[in-house]
Amino acid sequence: MKHRNSHLLVGYWSRLRKGHTVPDQTDIDPRAIKRILPYVFILDASDAERPLYRLAGTAHCERYGGELKGTQFLARWEFQSRTALGAVLQQALMIQQPVCISSLAASDEWGMVEVETVLLPLCFGAPVPSRFIGISQLLGDYSAICGKPLTFERLVSSRFVQDSGDLPASDLPPPPSASVRNAGRAPHLRLVVSRDEAPAVRSDIDPSLQRLMEALEIAPLKPVRSAS
Repeated sequence: MKHRNSHLLVGYWSRLRKGHTVPDQTDIDPRAIKRILPYVFILDASDAERPLYRLAGTAHCERYGGELKGTQFLARWEFQSRTALGAVLQQALMIQQPVCISSLAASDEWGMVEVETVLLPLCFGAPVPSRFIGISQLLGDYSAICGKPLTFERLVSSRFVQDSGDLPASDLPPPPSASVRNAGRAPHLRLVVSRDEAPAVRSDIDPSLQRLMEALEIAPLKPVRSAS
């Protein structure tokens, strides 16, 4: 992996596992990845050959020209790349390992840039992973495409990531302890038992953070007032 943010997300994913092979999606604390949140996305890969965006950060959406939720992750890739990536994603879920994807991307009218995408398997209330949390970063000079949205992408290489070389844990904070979560000045989160529908989130938080919390089926709790 070449981009620092790729290392940061892999390091956070590794710490979330807590002895398990793959973390559950509901273990993710958006506050812990707030610095890279605009570039983060989540894929539903129940069908690994047709993965769908459940959510994408604002910077990631802008890079590809609009809201991506509900669209196909592989839609912009050339045909041979789609076929190869479908197999890679299936294998990543099977061996439960992150995968780093290198690609060349272009807009409709301008030059090409190198892109690094890292996808990390997630479970979702089941022992078998069926989703990915990912991040996509430009490695070249963005001015080469004059700020135009990317509409085409071609696979250059893919490789599975070993987490032994991650950045130190101090680079991203660990999930907050129970005492921090219960402090009156911090956001309060609870897991929603029902997975049929993402609850509405009403809280004084950053819009990107709110959208990620909605996708993770996390709702804010009001601070508990002690009896006088």
